[in-house]
This record gives sequence, C-alpha cells and structure tokens, in this order.
Amino acid sequence: MQRRAILTLPALVIPGLAAAQAPELGTAARPLRVGVTQGVHGQTFEKVREVLARDGFVTRGIEFGDFIQPNAALAAGDLDANAYQHLPFLEAQRAQRGYDFVPVGKTVLTLMGVFSRRHRDLAALPAGARIAIPNDPTNGGRALLLLAEAGVFRLRAGADHRATVADITENPKRIRIVELEAASIVRALEDVDAAAITGNFAVPAGLNPLRDALARETAQSVYTVLVVVRRADAERPWARRLAQGYAHPEVKAFVEATFGGAVIPGA
Repeated sequence: MQRRAILTLPALVIPGLAAAQAPELGTAARPLRVGVTQGVHGQTFEKVREVLARDGFVTRGIEFGDFIQPNAALAAGDLDANAYQHLPFLEAQRAQRGYDFVPVGKTVLTLMGVFSRRHRDLAALPAGARIAIPNDPTNGGRALLLLAEAGVFRLRAGADHRATVADITENPKRIRIVELEAASIVRALEDVDAAAITGNFAVPAGLNPLRDALARETAQSVYTVLVVVRRADAERPWARRLAQGYAHPEVKAFVEATFGGAVIPGA
C-alpha cells in the first residue's frame, strides 16, 4: 500500500495576535490562582477574594494540606502566587530547592503556641516527656526557640530559627522531641505530652494561643506570612493588586474579629 506523505506547514503567527487572544490575568476568563494552606490562610484569602471581586479583580484560592506543595505548584506554573509562608521558610526553600521566588506583600502573623492535653504547666512535664514540633526546618527551629525561651531546655548560644535538635545543649529532663508534619500535629496532641503548633493549624482546631497555650510567641515580624510570586512576576500589576487586597482595612478588621487576637494582620 502506498503511504501518503503529509505536509505540515508552520502555523502563521501574526504579531500581537496571541497576546490579544489570551485573557487578562485576574478576569473571569482567567482568574488569578493563589495557593494557601487550609485554615487561617484559606479563610483570610476568602475575605481578600471578596474585597478584590468588588473591583472586578477575579481570584481563585487553591488549598493545600502541607507546606511543600504550594511552592512546587508555583514553580510549575500551576499557581500565579501563594500566601502561606514566612520569610525564614521562603529563604530555606530558595536555598534547598532553587526557587526564584520573591515576596510582594504581607498577609498575617499566626502565633505559635505550646499546647498540652495532659499538663497545665511546662514546669510539670515529667522526665522523658515527648513534645511534638513541626518537621520543616524553619518552623521546627522556631518551635525549639519557643521551648528554650520557656525553660524546657537550653540551646547553644546564638541559635536561631535554623536550630535543630542537635543544638540542644542542656536537657535535664531528657525531653524527647517528636518531629511531625505541621498539619498533623493537632491530631497527635492526645498522644504526646505537649506540642508546638502554629496558629494557622491551632485556631481551626479550637486552640487559641492567647488563651490555651502554655507558652506562646510575641508578635515577631520575621514570621509574618508573605504574598509570594515568581521573580519575573514581581512587578506585574496583578501582583500589586493581590498584595493591596491583603492590606485592605476590611481584611484587617476581618482577621481581628475572626481570630480573637490569635492571628495578627501583617500588612
């Protein structure tokens, strides 16, 4: 059988036509895709979405259950921005994974607290007590700092949010640190003596760092959550509009009224 040759001609591209046909980002035809984690950041984004929609700027929130996937999705182009990470975490992700991301605005600060179902005071922790902390590098170090400040153990001089268990220098009660996925620590609270939990997971579980925590952070701006985009998009008008949405007075009022001081507006 004689096979027919198929001649493929290059597509005719008219300058400017492709750009003209692509819907503008932030419209109903092409909503701005924003990655958030479940809980506080998801709730806050919904208020931002509502405020921006009044001016015709259309956004869509995509919720994730962990801290790793929102950055992976942003790098892959499946998101246009995300709003769930503080600067130390962003810097660690850039160093470890090579992401070329930059912050363009601030969202909220979720206070970390140490909670317990078994004890009313950290001084009452028994020898060998188990304390759960997040297993990601920056929030794990953040938890160790909080526990050290509360007198549970001592860290080496100069330890910061990059601290690890290896930086514990004095541990008279032989406290055992259990490193878990941040989102799962609330569910594990019954199984450990205490746990360090960030506000974005504590608050949806009915735990208020101001009321229920045995120890809690003060308002440290280094942990304020950021609006993050790819570097190439940092000057885009839509990036500025998204950041402005988080800074809107109505969003700030929503955060203060909804979370009772356990979450602090950061913009």
